[in-house]
Amino acid sequence: MKSRDLIAAIAGLVLAGGLASAAFAADLPTTKGAPAAPPDWWSTLTIDGNIESGIQFNPQAPTGQPIFGRLFDDKANEPLLNQATITVQRPIDDSLKSIDYGFKIELLYGSDARYTHFLGECDYCIGNINQFDVVEAWGQVHLPYLAGGGIDVKAGQWVTLLGSEVIDAPSNIFYSHSYIFNFGIPLKDTGVLAVAHVNDTVDIYAGAITGVNTSVGWTNGFAFGDPGDNNRAPGFEGGIGLNKLFGGAVTVLAATNIAPDNPNTPIGIATCGGCNPNTDWRFLNDVVVTWTATDKLTLTGEGNYAVDQSATYGSAYGAAGYASYQLLDWLKVNGRAEVFRDNSGNYVGAFPGNFDFVNTEHGFASGAYGQGPQTYGEFTAGLTITPTLPKELPYVKAVIFRPEVRYDTSLSGGTPFGTTGGASPGTKSNQTTFGGDVIVHF
Repeated sequence: MKSRDLIAAIAGLVLAGGLASAAFAADLPTTKGAPAAPPDWWSTLTIDGNIESGIQFNPQAPTGQPIFGRLFDDKANEPLLNQATITVQRPIDDSLKSIDYGFKIELLYGSDARYTHFLGECDYCIGNINQFDVVEAWGQVHLPYLAGGGIDVKAGQWVTLLGSEVIDAPSNIFYSHSYIFNFGIPLKDTGVLAVAHVNDTVDIYAGAITGVNTSVGWTNGFAFGDPGDNNRAPGFEGGIGLNKLFGGAVTVLAATNIAPDNPNTPIGIATCGGCNPNTDWRFLNDVVVTWTATDKLTLTGEGNYAVDQSATYGSAYGAAGYASYQLLDWLKVNGRAEVFRDNSGNYVGAFPGNFDFVNTEHGFASGAYGQGPQTYGEFTAGLTITPTLPKELPYVKAVIFRPEVRYDTSLSGGTPFGTTGGASPGTKSNQTTFGGDVIVHF
């Protein structure tokens, strides 16, 4: 299918726009006996932040060597300042029967930014391991029309719909990330996205985007600087959400990201086997089912399938299961089991240099390396510890400790682990890491 035909078909699905966020309402003083006045716009604006620092110990590797198959926790035996974030937002209230406006800006400084950049936005302005990134910057409007619960329209830059895990550290139950998060989904989008709240159960998402982790702007041949988009073709992200199933205990989100995502440079074209970066499509598909089994136990299942039309990249697919049990008010016990198949060996890899990940996305030379076709398995167990803080402690809202132990293995008999940091094959069929992080929430 030609890209203009696909985009034309998509445009007929739903008005482009954005995913709604839950509004945080604040009560205003009222006269006794009179109904409470609705909160004013400014009273629902919030400003908060997080500082996350962590370390992963890997007995197989010297300090600072890449841990194969990892992104955010990728340096063995080396403490990292993963994220220092600040978020300013005014979420919309999508339950209103009137128009409502909101926005979100989230800025990040830390080692995670090496992997979260929008292309062309300060992705080369800092050469150190700790870099700066705009995680999200969007405006949103709630329109109480057409669908039963209205339509919410978002424009700007936002995190992807796909996946169980997210960039925002406190929203995950583990310090390390799954293979699916690292290699099977996009992280961020630029464009226009809409969600139609058909009824209390069904939400439909549809949006026009520039591609995976891209911004805007194309400079032919890179003669005038780094492009925001690594090719000239637009894409689509959308899906369907099912809420309040089985008495409100189950939610489902099935989403897809469709776009030509191979970079239009000589290195990029050679890497994808002579593909046409503007017409060879990449399909990233993900479904997440969450079951709140009891008030203490939550179970989550995720399935993922990625396929690229180029001759080199082929397909990858996997599944992950999560269990989280609130043992005490301050203690949660977590588990994750995952299998991920990389059919071509070009999805899972390691990125030793601070610019290797964005160089790969741009289609420039990099020191990134993979280990050939493999089936990976990983098992992670950890705790979420949230101690009660003294009331006198200023500004700090919470402190979270997330220790974990993780076992990775090749289920296909390969030796992808124990690498020396170069492109040569690994020497080990498995690896065990243990570590964790500390998050301070302001």
